[in-house]
Amino acid sequence: MITINYKEFRNGLKKFLDQVENNKEILIVKRGTGGGTVVISLDEYNSIMETVHLLSSKTNANRLYESIQQMSTNA
Repeated sequence: MITINYKEFRNGLKKFLDQVENNKEILIVKRGTGGGTVVISLDEYNSIMETVHLLSSKTNANRLYESIQQMSTNA
């Protein structure tokens, strides 16, 4: 995980975006207000959204858990 301030992000935008994309880094851009922004790759975002979808209902979550249990038992 990389943590930088807004000025560093602005000055090194390409470098930081390349690190996020190529190295699967998570980038936190701190702001003077105490807040911040997280930058992740599109692949990472899509993976998170897929996980959210899979766990969005109790039925989906149970099916996923049962599948994991089956894999563990058969391994």
